[in-house]
Amino acid sequence: MKGGRDQGIEGKKLKRKRNYRISTCSPAISTSLPPFLPSSLIITPCPATEYMLVTDNEGELVPDPVIPRFNPDGAAMGNDDDRLKHIEDLIQTIKESADKMAADGSSRGDLKLISRTLRELRYAFKVFAPYRKRRKVTVFGSARTKPEEPAYQEAVHLGRVFAENDWLVVTGAAAGIMEAGHQGAGREHSMGLNIMLPFEQQANPVIRDDHKLVHMKYFFTRKLMFVKECDAVVCLPGGFGTLDEAMEVITLLQTGKRDMVPVVLLDPPGGKYWADLDQFLKSHLLGNRLISPEDQYLYTVCDSYEVALQEVLNFFKVYHSMRYVKRELVFRLNEPLEPALLEAIQANFKDILAEGTFTQRDALPAEKDEPDLAQKARLVFTFNRRNFGRLRFLIDTINLGRLAPSRFGNK
Repeated sequence: MKGGRDQGIEGKKLKRKRNYRISTCSPAISTSLPPFLPSSLIITPCPATEYMLVTDNEGELVPDPVIPRFNPDGAAMGNDDDRLKHIEDLIQTIKESADKMAADGSSRGDLKLISRTLRELRYAFKVFAPYRKRRKVTVFGSARTKPEEPAYQEAVHLGRVFAENDWLVVTGAAAGIMEAGHQGAGREHSMGLNIMLPFEQQANPVIRDDHKLVHMKYFFTRKLMFVKECDAVVCLPGGFGTLDEAMEVITLLQTGKRDMVPVVLLDPPGGKYWADLDQFLKSHLLGNRLISPEDQYLYTVCDSYEVALQEVLNFFKVYHSMRYVKRELVFRLNEPLEPALLEAIQANFKDILAEGTFTQRDALPAEKDEPDLAQKARLVFTFNRRNFGRLRFLIDTINLGRLAPSRFGNK
């Protein structure tokens, strides 16, 4: 094939320098092939399938050969028919993946893992779906922390002030810091993701038997829900699991695998747990150039639940949310930017642009599927998808209304 990168739907790359054949069940489909497919493809009828199958010039199916019959631009722009067709195609792809596992001769253990994972995520999505438009903070910390310890009391205060601001508090639903966060928030403002362990970790009394509680077998599905469904993360002191959770969230932000959210590493008053870890990160990771100076913007260390709350609320003062529309990153804003601030952003954040400039405008046509955000102002730009610490610094600048001061002696 000639040309650059030829991609199928959802980023599936077709191999270069190969001839491919597309089989379709209808001539109408072959006349409206998606524009990302190479022009050298050979079209042949295939009455036995409702999908277009990609094969190489020897008739062998390439990896992930199913190309759904839908208009991706129409689905993104809010066309109901295209969106429904997209959903049908995604469900069909899930079914076909299951069939392929059977054809591959997958072991019983592999099939059990996939089956349980799918069931856990399906149910968790169902539980969280009614609360998708509610702000939620995920709180991590040790299950071993006792009620008389300062960290426990700090978590109680944290849960209370977030509930007072009508945020939901999501924890692991067990004892210690998790119970403390729920105790402060109260049952109505609590959600839980409990892990089933061999020594039977039960849900705490605040969330037990609540319809907003999900029990999960796997840590990786539980962690996915913690991160996917939240608008902020606050970590109190904990063991290996808490350190793992904190570092993974920061890694996801650093690599762009999670939309930007505030992350607060919260010590109890006068505590040094996170302060000492922060010093280690500066001395060994930053000092040995294993992270960039800008990565320090991805988290905040403090020893006050009030400071933690303000860090989170200030993050959403002007900035509301973000979304990628093809190559463009769209910031949805609670209010338009003043001309002077936009000019300062143009001058000081050119380094994070892949091309072009920052543009303030109304909603893009592709955002029609989120009508509740239609009236918000937009800042649109082609982000290089690399400098995520600087992207967080841009959000700080937008919320402050002027160029934010550097916290670390660098831009």
